[in-house]
Amino acid sequence: MRLQCHVFFLLLALTAAAAVVSRKEAYGPKSVWTPIKDLSDPHVEDIAQFAISAHNSRPFEPVIILKLQRIIKGETQVVAGTNYRLLLEACSLNGSPHPTGIYEAIVLERPEVLQSLSLTSFKLVHQS
Repeated sequence: MRLQCHVFFLLLALTAAAAVVSRKEAYGPKSVWTPIKDLSDPHVEDIAQFAISAHNSRPFEPVIILKLQRIIKGETQVVAGTNYRLLLEACSLNGSPHPTGIYEAIVLERPEVLQSLSLTSFKLVHQS
């Protein structure tokens, strides 16, 4: 009887481990970023505009109001949705001491949710 209990719990643990591995394989490695080949894709441009707009509407800290100049580089990452990591060139519209800069924006897109885009990170990486 005791041996049967041990075998049962061993099988249960192996089944649970297999389910976790299979779930991870379905979503792929989470740390892999894939380059965006067409930065002029309208969807990518919409996400870049969203990032700038979301940054401009932040209610805290002194905000530099930005205008998108161009998308320099972009990558995607599959998570529970899609992360877009974009390198953006933007200029200041409100007389900032740094009129132009390069910014890294990370936007999470979750099409199954009502508010499908959210800005998760936005930072200056280079001042011009």
